[in-house]
Amino acid sequence: MEELPDLSRLTHDQKDDLIRMLFPLIEQVRQLTARVEELEARLSKDSHNSSKPPSSDGLTKKTRSLRVASGAKPGGQFGRVGKTLKRTSEVDVVIEHPLPQHCQACGIPLMTVDARVDEHRQVFDIPVARYQVTEHRTRQLRCTCGQLHQSQFPENVTEVVQYGPNVRALAVHLSEGQLLPLGRSAQLITQLFALKVSPATVLAWIGEASAQLRPNVERIAQALIDVPVAHADESGLRVAAKLHWLHTVASETHTWYGVHAKRGMPAIAEHGILPKRIATLVHDCWGPYWQLDCEHALCNAHLLRELTFLHETTGQSWPKRMMALLTRAHTRCEAARQNDRTALSARQIRRIFTHYEAILLDAHTHNPHAVRHNKRRGRVKQTPAFNLLHRMREHAAEVLRFVTDLRVPFTNNLGERAIRMPKVKQKVSGCFRTLNGAQNFCTIRSYLDTMHKQGHNLFEVLRLTFMGQAPMPASG
Repeated sequence: MEELPDLSRLTHDQKDDLIRMLFPLIEQVRQLTARVEELEARLSKDSHNSSKPPSSDGLTKKTRSLRVASGAKPGGQFGRVGKTLKRTSEVDVVIEHPLPQHCQACGIPLMTVDARVDEHRQVFDIPVARYQVTEHRTRQLRCTCGQLHQSQFPENVTEVVQYGPNVRALAVHLSEGQLLPLGRSAQLITQLFALKVSPATVLAWIGEASAQLRPNVERIAQALIDVPVAHADESGLRVAAKLHWLHTVASETHTWYGVHAKRGMPAIAEHGILPKRIATLVHDCWGPYWQLDCEHALCNAHLLRELTFLHETTGQSWPKRMMALLTRAHTRCEAARQNDRTALSARQIRRIFTHYEAILLDAHTHNPHAVRHNKRRGRVKQTPAFNLLHRMREHAAEVLRFVTDLRVPFTNNLGERAIRMPKVKQKVSGCFRTLNGAQNFCTIRSYLDTMHKQGHNLFEVLRLTFMGQAPMPASG
């Protein structure tokens, strides 16, 4: 280690030069220290304290969740009424197990006709299936007067040889409903029913189903314009080797999907659902949503994860207190709903807002506004804690919308759940090779997810779709 110079031997000019050199170095150390802290904080982010998905956590990170243990043991709970298979009177096949012809003790022949049924045991199973071929024939007859009479084929029988609605519905359900790749969907049908189907044929059926269901999906979009509370979310989607964006709008009874090359307002405006809404929209505070002229509500699951991150990285106590306040408020709202109440009392709402503001005020004393230490232009970069506090104060009404309106849920879970299945489809298949394929998926998935929420059998509604009788989803 080099020895420090003897400063007493320096001239005044040399000392002045040394001081001038130190000031830039001090600023550089400050910037580098802030950069290191930022990078360390970025490395500490995972799915439990940020919006990163669990799949990004890696194999070495222990799974952590914001959920609190209920205290109940795994499995069936005490007092729960169990359910199992019950004997049925509608038996399809009866197998009689015969007695021996002679007595095993004395050898005398047994009168088996006098035997009585001792015990019943039933086995529930599915039959080994094979495809069925139905041949349609028309007839022709000429009257004695010379008039020729010709019978007609049904409207849905248009080819010399064709597939029926059942196998078409199954193929589309496997691919778009159960998210299997085209090849595996075709392979499964071949193995189950001994009916050879190609992936290209399944793809053609998907396009046919999409065309049939577009009017139904337009009705879904209209319903989501009118519902009192809707949820919105978006996520990246690989289409034709390029980044596109999957947009979704969802409610308790409806789901709509759309794909677009843009993420922001151009896509939202072109899809035409959110700009027409005036009721409440729950979202994750993404900038373009604030351009919509509607009531806004923020997802508190996102806030809880951000607060967890700040508590872990700063060691400050206010994030924990804010998390406790939001969680208690959520519990009170749930209790009010259980008691069929339409709103919290004015006193309860006032106390929640008062505690909310008090926590933010205390937090600002520990996280002041950063000021500039140099002569550079532009906005001064603030800490993550200050940015979150500023956002929570600016949008306090939207954060606590679930308190003032019990129709509004605590989180944007409906919107995020809607995004998951298309992401699973992308993970299984890699990407959508064409934009048309992605659009067909969005159309069919909008219909299937909506009909599932409304209690329909998805195979049956697809079967009816290929028969030209697709059920229309309920509007409310």
